[in-house]
Amino acid sequence: MIDFFLDLNPIVQALIATCFTWGMTALGAALVFTTKTLNQKLLDGMLGFAGGVMIAASFWSLLSPALDMAEADGIPAWIPAAVGFLLGGIFLWGVDKILPHLHPTSSIEEAEGIHPNQKRRSTLLVLAITLHNIPEGLAVGVAFGAIAAGFPSASLAGAIALGIGIGIQNFPEGVAVSMPLRRDGMSRRKSFMYGQFSGMVEPISAIIGVMAVTLIEPLLPYALSFAAGAMIFVVAEEVIPGSQEEGNKDLASMTLMIGFTVMMILDVALG
Repeated sequence: MIDFFLDLNPIVQALIATCFTWGMTALGAALVFTTKTLNQKLLDGMLGFAGGVMIAASFWSLLSPALDMAEADGIPAWIPAAVGFLLGGIFLWGVDKILPHLHPTSSIEEAEGIHPNQKRRSTLLVLAITLHNIPEGLAVGVAFGAIAAGFPSASLAGAIALGIGIGIQNFPEGVAVSMPLRRDGMSRRKSFMYGQFSGMVEPISAIIGVMAVTLIEPLLPYALSFAAGAMIFVVAEEVIPGSQEEGNKDLASMTLMIGFTVMMILDVALG
């Protein structure tokens, strides 16, 4: 099975991986067919777990390989890591200020971006999760692009582990979109459709990631670090605060540590 996957074009590999992550988003969104509400402690725990997975993936699957690649190129390893990491955060910060969106735990009055109140709540929720899924798709695409570029520190197992980890943390993201819409009175079918739609951007951004690093190989350490910085921005700006807003700080903190551990084991054991 691994040999078959290895023979595929890197774009196809990234598409398969991100279709899995998209499917996990849809699986989370599908919970609206079984219930109208979800226990807040369970949701906060899931969000904390997702944050831990993203933090671990940012280092083990992105920053660490970026440092190894930069060192192999004979340049100070910290330069591309620091530059790419900060640019990733700055990019997401800029998009966050421009794109109209609404965090799942916020009221419509707290919507962010340019002229957010001109949009429907459902659209704003989907745009928020879509924004957060962009760096995840990029990360998977860059990881598979690194394999195609022939970098020794890049491994197929590590890229697959990254896809699995991001897929696991996409489950609560699907829930976070579909459940609020269902509570607002939207039908189950529409709530599900909006929830899973937010994951559609991952295959698209994965293709961009693969093409960027295969066409311009020297940018790879910067691209990996960029994806890491963007993911950490999402965790710090949305995932961790969202998991603790209802007072479940200890639960969210412990599940974050569990999520970090799971992703670390996946990446180290498989990579």
